[in-house]
Amino acid sequence: MTFFDYLFAAIPMLGTLIFVHELGHFLAARACGVRVLKFSLGFGPPLGFGRFRMRWLRGGTEYVVAWFPLGGFVKMLGEMQLGDESEPAVLDARPDEYLGAKSTWQKLFVSFAGPAMNLLLPVFAFLVVLWVGVPRETTVIGTVERGSPAAQVGLSPGDRILSVNGEAVSWWQEARQSVAEARGSSLNLVVERGAETLHFDVPVERRGSLDVFGGVEEVGWVGLGSRRLPTLLGVPSHQGDAAVAGLMSGDRVVKVGGHEVEDWEELRTGYAKAAAASRSGLVEVEVLREVDAVDEPVVKTVSVPAHPDLADLGVISATILVSVVSPGMPAEEAGLERGDLLLALDGRPIGSFESFAESVRASGGRSLEIAYARDGETRSVSLQPRLQAVSGPLEIEGMSEDVYLIGIQHALAALPGEIKLDRLRNPIQALPRAVEMTADVTVVFLKGIGKLLSGEVGTDKLAGPIGIAEIARKSLDLGWRAYLSTMILISINLGIVNLLPIPILDGGQMLIYLVEGVRRSPISLRSRERIQQTGLIMIVMLMGLAFWNDLSRHWAKFVEWISTAL
Repeated sequence: MTFFDYLFAAIPMLGTLIFVHELGHFLAARACGVRVLKFSLGFGPPLGFGRFRMRWLRGGTEYVVAWFPLGGFVKMLGEMQLGDESEPAVLDARPDEYLGAKSTWQKLFVSFAGPAMNLLLPVFAFLVVLWVGVPRETTVIGTVERGSPAAQVGLSPGDRILSVNGEAVSWWQEARQSVAEARGSSLNLVVERGAETLHFDVPVERRGSLDVFGGVEEVGWVGLGSRRLPTLLGVPSHQGDAAVAGLMSGDRVVKVGGHEVEDWEELRTGYAKAAAASRSGLVEVEVLREVDAVDEPVVKTVSVPAHPDLADLGVISATILVSVVSPGMPAEEAGLERGDLLLALDGRPIGSFESFAESVRASGGRSLEIAYARDGETRSVSLQPRLQAVSGPLEIEGMSEDVYLIGIQHALAALPGEIKLDRLRNPIQALPRAVEMTADVTVVFLKGIGKLLSGEVGTDKLAGPIGIAEIARKSLDLGWRAYLSTMILISINLGIVNLLPIPILDGGQMLIYLVEGVRRSPISLRSRERIQQTGLIMIVMLMGLAFWNDLSRHWAKFVEWISTAL
């Protein structure tokens, strides 16, 4: 990936965000009757050569597209910026066209309009996303974990959740959020099962979970998942009928009674039907069996006794069948091996790999008791998860996250649940939804700023221009939705940061206007310069820290490049 690849991704994104920001100031100034002397997208001289340059003069305003695209500004009549000793005379200007001649609320409006446009841009971006449509998981239950509250009240895979505590839900994330917020209480779920509508009162347990910032928070848990369990068998005891018939942990069932099965629920119902219809007392099961880690799995056909349920046969879903044990990690040190079937964590059945992994990550490094089956015998081991750096969502070098791990990989990932297109084209319905989505992202970002100021999130997470370019490039590789999502996040970032009461930013300028309004007199030019210089120093220090973070992530490569050059 070349330098130009990063520019190709970053410049359109940042150029759009800067243009939108400065357009807000421009439109607000024109609406208030303030003359705009210059509207520049980028810094430096106009783009072009000789007489052919991207520069136009219209209505007393100079419009420029400059060479350096990462920035822009709007210069208003009567606006003194840092470094300006005097303002050139504008002979045809009227007194009421000066910024200083406007009322306090008009000055505040002009300053606020830039960040406001950055906060409005995501609304329009979400409208586009809703118009095109986004694939999302529906509320069809894919997994009910063993021993969970949901299993105890009788919820089943295939049930469709219609409402949670009286609130209608259409997508899995909505149902999951309702469960997470109901920690320690109970939920009333209305579900659709075939032609029936059923009501369930489900007790909610409290469990630790990682929030978006990597911190541990307590959330509600009932043991439901959208993803489906694969047909991977777990045979914990060598004395059960399944083991005696020749089934082994790790076998993946592809057919039962001659009929193909895709997930665990199809396997369970298919086996029960085949067992009920069997005249010989046997059910034919076709499995894929991995002989070793190199060769392709072989097909085996095994005749097993007919029972009312798989549990009576002596098999369970292999929610975690260890396929890889990382060297030097707690799992290896505790003696876990490839092929071990994990059964329970701290005395509770393991119902899904997702739930198990979340418990490990939120453990804080405390000792965990894991029960597992090996060679038909049940064993247990204690181990302590260890902090380990893992790649972030975009897998950018240096932007890793520290999480607690034990060092194992599962043999077969869960299958996707029911996916439908979330599309909304009615503007009356789509606009409130887009505003709500923007507000949700903004709230998360504000929480992040709070954690940064309190020290809960380290300043090493700040990214500078190199980091932003990498994020833009990686998101573009993932597709237009990821690229647009990144633009939304950065736009909200620009909008909120510019509203902070830091001199030289829009928020600092608004604070000055408020002080001047209360005093009923302008702040002296000397005082304004000192305030702006202080703000400039703060911004330069912050940008320097972000730039240092960028460099430090690539320091080894930089030193290697210097050594090669020398």
